[in-house]
Amino acid sequence: MAQKKVFAGGKVRAARQKAELTQRELAGRLDISVSYLNQIENNQRPLTASLMLSLSEMFRLDLAELGSDRADRVLADLREVIADPLFGNEGPGLIELKTLAASAPDTAQAMLRLYDAYRRANERLASADAAMAGGSGGGAQTSYEEVRDFFHYAGNYIDRLDVAAEALAMRLGPDLQGRLERLVGHIEARHGLKVSFALPEHGEEMRRYDRAKGTIHVNARLPTSTLYFQLAVQLALVAEGAAIDEIVAGAGFKTAEAAAICRLGLANYYAGALQLPYGAFLETATRCGYDIEQLGFAFGASLEQVGHRLSTMQRPKARGVPFFFARVDAAGTITKRHSATALQFPRFGGACPLWNVHRAFEAHGQIIRQLAETPDGNRYLCLAWSEEKRSGSYRGPVRRYAYALGCEITHASQLTYAADLDLERAALYEPIGISCRICPRGNCVQRSVPPLDGRLEIDIDQRSVVPYRLK
Repeated sequence: MAQKKVFAGGKVRAARQKAELTQRELAGRLDISVSYLNQIENNQRPLTASLMLSLSEMFRLDLAELGSDRADRVLADLREVIADPLFGNEGPGLIELKTLAASAPDTAQAMLRLYDAYRRANERLASADAAMAGGSGGGAQTSYEEVRDFFHYAGNYIDRLDVAAEALAMRLGPDLQGRLERLVGHIEARHGLKVSFALPEHGEEMRRYDRAKGTIHVNARLPTSTLYFQLAVQLALVAEGAAIDEIVAGAGFKTAEAAAICRLGLANYYAGALQLPYGAFLETATRCGYDIEQLGFAFGASLEQVGHRLSTMQRPKARGVPFFFARVDAAGTITKRHSATALQFPRFGGACPLWNVHRAFEAHGQIIRQLAETPDGNRYLCLAWSEEKRSGSYRGPVRRYAYALGCEITHASQLTYAADLDLERAALYEPIGISCRICPRGNCVQRSVPPLDGRLEIDIDQRSVVPYRLK
């Protein structure tokens, strides 16, 4: 399989300008022509391996960062936006979008925010109920979406918190036996707080911090892995509060609500990193072929916690297999999404019905596999499973979720799940999309709505499963 070409013009230009070098000066140091460097900085030519090494040494850049997929993430979002009929047939082409995503990412993200505001404004105008209720927001991006994009464009890896959590995990020790008790002891001895395991006073409350009494109350009905995680979340807010505040302040959120949501998200990130410390987790994952059940057993974690953690293993110079991870409820709504791959989940619609995660509810207790190919030609190994989260009583509510975890096929050989699969056989790959509204496939029998940029051909004398054809 051909190696992916690396276009990193924006990063090369930023590094050159930071070093206060002209194109001619940098070209001389790299022993290339000025015109060649100009083409690189404008993403008209990819970086060669030798140039990547030279730039890495000259500017102390991480090689993995030079080839990161941040521009791919932005590009996927831009393509979805441009598919809107609002742009007609006059929207920018793929080459222009690639250039925008790689060379002017801030401008690209401003465009995404503008479109999001436009879409929301139209939705409110179209809803008489919302108009009469006087809904606020004026079409602005919601706080949850703002935070989602923060993690999305950070590659779902927060180095400062990850390293701090790993250091504490090493001090607490790797032995699972008594790990929860050691964490409680650390919280009480180091921070002077009391930990109380008891049934909640308010419904299905999982955790509550009584600041006046200095007591952390945790629902005793929770599984041990969840008890550990919830205590670690509260510990993050106490012990790493200053670091979290600095990260939130640097993100420049527009509202206090978004800042608060991000603060909790960062605390959750720290908790996952403490429960599944980076170095030990990556070493075990590599050794066991990324077997999520073995990883859950080895670290006392749920499969959801393992899947989520795998999607964050992108530490510079110590990267794991880049995964995507998603949680889907019984209605098909994606309630949690992270991706370190080129596969990006839809921002404005439902996910492709051909994706195996929708079949996971039918195969409860099993991990099902799928070889899939998206319209851009990228291929993936997709895993899916479902779980129930019970409340600890017969008549209590039960939450049901399906989970998706996957990687690009170039990394699949590292996974135990691919050992018996013929990864080279094209016929085994099922065609999936991101969502129907932007999928160009014209022969999909599961299509629910036409693509936004598609022209339809209707034949009243002929009917197939899908009642129209795409021109």
